[in-house]
Amino acid sequence: MNPVFGPLPLPDLLALLLFFGGWVGYAHWARQLSTRRPSILAITNRWRRAWMLQATQRDNRIVDAAIVQNLSASPAFFASTSILVIGGLLAAMASTDKVSGLVKEIPFAARTSLLVFDLKLALLTAIFVFAFFRFTWSIRQYSFGAILVGAAPEAAQFAEEDQRQAFADHAGRLMGMAAETFNDGLRAYYLSFAAVAWFFSPFAFMAATAFVLFVLYRREFHSDVLGALREPGTY
Repeated sequence: MNPVFGPLPLPDLLALLLFFGGWVGYAHWARQLSTRRPSILAITNRWRRAWMLQATQRDNRIVDAAIVQNLSASPAFFASTSILVIGGLLAAMASTDKVSGLVKEIPFAARTSLLVFDLKLALLTAIFVFAFFRFTWSIRQYSFGAILVGAAPEAAQFAEEDQRQAFADHAGRLMGMAAETFNDGLRAYYLSFAAVAWFFSPFAFMAATAFVLFVLYRREFHSDVLGALREPGTY
């Protein structure tokens, strides 16, 4: 037993440290790497900037408003889903004895104390609470972006071209921040699957954490979608 964390066995403690260290470390590392090597988020941010530049040349921005609405629909869906998942997890925590008995019936599931089992449920709950806050913040950021799209002057109203470019940079950056926040929520969803592996064993938890981080890296920096987004060469 670990003297600091009491009944939490050492393998479980190491798995938790790997999970949080991998999550925070990967997020920081991916952000730094994207400044040197294009990622999906970095490439799409360039397209968002180009979109905002084009928006200033349109008199009717119904299409732009529809795009913003569609973009905000995804975080809204995931935020609603997070609420349902959180409710289910809280209900499970309220009846730990019954839920723990059901989990023990699953083949290869680890036999742990009720306290450790509660900690596993608490970890999943915390992940989805974090995701909920990121998704709802993304929704608000998209609403701020919609305000900028509606307030964007026509190209002829800019005194100089540099002002139009600066507006596109500003609005595109805001849309990019909304997308990055949404990406944080999706990353939490991916890592929740790694946390589920903890119910089987701490070693499965470690392996699942490493696998999920590898999948995230492949999709952000080596996916076919990234190649397709880079094909035009202009951006």
